[in-house]
Amino acid sequence: MSDEEDDYMSDAFLNKIEDVKPGVSMVRRVKEAFKKEAKHKESNIQNRQKTYKEQEKESREAALQTSISSQNKGFALLQKMGYKSGDGLGKQSTGRIEPIPLNIKTDRGGFGMEEQKKRKAEEELHHYRQKVRARQQNEAKSLEDFRSRVRTEREERKIEADLRRSQRSCEQLDSQKGINIPREAWYWPKDNTENEEQEEEEDKEEEEEIVELTPFDKLQIITSYLRGVHFYCLWCGTTYNDEDDLCSNCPGDTAADHE
Repeated sequence: MSDEEDDYMSDAFLNKIEDVKPGVSMVRRVKEAFKKEAKHKESNIQNRQKTYKEQEKESREAALQTSISSQNKGFALLQKMGYKSGDGLGKQSTGRIEPIPLNIKTDRGGFGMEEQKKRKAEEELHHYRQKVRARQQNEAKSLEDFRSRVRTEREERKIEADLRRSQRSCEQLDSQKGINIPREAWYWPKDNTENEEQEEEEDKEEEEEIVELTPFDKLQIITSYLRGVHFYCLWCGTTYNDEDDLCSNCPGDTAADHE
């Protein structure tokens, strides 16, 4: 190896090589491209000719930002009448201080269109609230009807159960006194062994009745019969010695009196 040639393993050869990190040059080029593009856009915006609407908007805003000078004829007339800059209008200076603002229309609607839209929106909101209120009332009424129906059905089942108890008690107490035939057919519970002819006769008799008794009416009649004849209270479950004993120790002749 000659002296003129550098040894590629020596420190002198390695120091001559530039320290280039991978990807650094690519990132630098991308950033420069973004900067050039941004500058190009700014130059295009600056050089672009503004539209008529943009020019009108800029001139209007500039005019609104500038206060009325004393050279203005209208302002000069106000000053002659005693107006001072910064005071309100009127004799007491309690009126408007700033000029009436401009409301630029950007749509094709005529005058009063906004009020009509606002009124229509309010009407729709009012109708919607009425519908919601009516729906809530209907739901509340349906819930109350359902509760009332459930309560009525529960009371009817209780009355029917009390009626069956009173019929069994009436049959038992009548049998103890030697009464073999009930005062009315429905005073005693129905016997499942009765033949079809007896059932048909009872049905005919019930059809001939002028007023059909409800379970509540039957319960009241049998209860009164048990209390008057046998001195027995269905809800106390006790047979008393006599009428005075019954009236003294029994709370009353209804289920509510025993609650």
